Amino acid sequence: MLVSLFNDVIGPVMRGPSSSHCAAALRIGRLARDLMGGEIASVLVEYDRHGALASTHRSQGSDMGLFGGLLGWDAVDERLPRSAQAIREAGVDVRTETVDAHDEHPNTYRLTLANAREQHTLAAVSTGGGMVEVIEIDGAPVSIAGDYWETLAMLDHKGDIDLEAARRALGADEVMAHRSKTGTLAQIKAQRFIDERELAATVGKPRWTRRLAPVLPVLSRRNMSVPFASCSEMFEHDGDRNSPLWRLAAEYEAARGAISTDEVLARMTDLVRIVRRSVEQGVAGSHYEDRILGWQSGRFKERLEKRRLLDAGMLNRIVLYVTALMEVKSSMGVILAAPTAGACAALPGACLAAADSLELGDETAAKAMLAGGIIGVFIAAHSTFAAEVCGCQAECGAASGMAAAALCALAGGDARQCVAAASMALQSTLGMVCTPVANRVEVPCLSNNVLAASNALSCANMALADYDPVIPLDEVIDAMDRVGRALPRELRCTGLGGLSTTPTAKRLERRLERKSEQ
Repeated sequence: MLVSLFNDVIGPVMRGPSSSHCAAALRIGRLARDLMGGEIASVLVEYDRHGALASTHRSQGSDMGLFGGLLGWDAVDERLPRSAQAIREAGVDVRTETVDAHDEHPNTYRLTLANAREQHTLAAVSTGGGMVEVIEIDGAPVSIAGDYWETLAMLDHKGDIDLEAARRALGADEVMAHRSKTGTLAQIKAQRFIDERELAATVGKPRWTRRLAPVLPVLSRRNMSVPFASCSEMFEHDGDRNSPLWRLAAEYEAARGAISTDEVLARMTDLVRIVRRSVEQGVAGSHYEDRILGWQSGRFKERLEKRRLLDAGMLNRIVLYVTALMEVKSSMGVILAAPTAGACAALPGACLAAADSLELGDETAAKAMLAGGIIGVFIAAHSTFAAEVCGCQAECGAASGMAAAALCALAGGDARQCVAAASMALQSTLGMVCTPVANRVEVPCLSNNVLAASNALSCANMALADYDPVIPLDEVIDAMDRVGRALPRELRCTGLGGLSTTPTAKRLERRLERKSEQ
């Protein structure tokens, strides 16, 4: 699947502390609900004890998102914090177990779902930033990312299917056949659901069928293509045009999503307005029981207005906006994951604060977000946004690189200067670890977002002054991926090392656990 700026990088709009836990789990739950035809009596959820979810599924929102998805809710539903209670009230028996699954990916969900008539198993992976892939259904290997209208049909026969002939007859994008213990699972990816009469006429009469609706905002299609997939390819594509980086980003997403560049800009402008409402909500005040930090952005704003802070110019407004967004996230308010929920504040907070400081409008801020977004496309294509795979450099580090390009673009920098800013910012964050205190996405996540934005502002100015980044961005992204995968498991969002294991963190963890049990 080709990276989409609005699927993989900027988004989803959601509630919850973590996109790879909350939003991804909700999407997995929605797909699992469809697999059961909307009727679920019991669910067994299994997490690999050697993965990341075994220690974080409660505190970082996997349970909350998964239960909400199984109930059919969306990612901004205000009921999400109460989804555990709601699923019990819906009569669904839910059990969670930690097992020795030895899963390849640290964010793997294994579900066994049943109702009065049937039982199915599903394995899925949260790949970072809210993106998911269902990798197994009833023992058959599949690949479902939520970017198609998927029709599944279990066939009794185990004979070969002429997949290309079936694809043409059904008008589908792709038809696959997966062998399972009980038959052949036909999987049809299309722009619509396929009905049973069409299935019977092409692949045979199915024992059962299921229809899994898309969960991503931008769908895929057969023979789609993008103009470039790396920074070097982007400059080769642009040639001598010297296009601004935001326009190159719009061209990319227009090709990926089969929409116009004007529609790309309009969609990003709408997202900027969502961020603005979130900032205003955060500064006005937020409260939530299950969190470590209280309302700090209000105190920062008060001291800023009374000139009781050091003069940092635009940076002080950036710190205020970043803090406000992180507080909204931690109080289960609506935020934009960009590129993740744990790193939701650095890019949009910096863009909006800089635009407001310079008295620029939301459309200009949206262009800056697009410039940052294309840097994220390159990261998503060649590395990951999952801290469980590459540490916090994959979240706040990536966000810093994206924000550096965005701020440089906002100041009128050309595409090469913006890319230089991103390269320097990413170089500065290599090796950044993820060791959250009390398994909450707050400490040091808030200060990491502030650091990411501050680093971005410095690198943007360095690039505008034509500092030499030395290492090309594509090479920095490759290095980031190698460094992240070399980090020990304890430093990749497992709660097993670093700040997570300090005496104070453990005391906070016990206190929050006791509070949640009351």
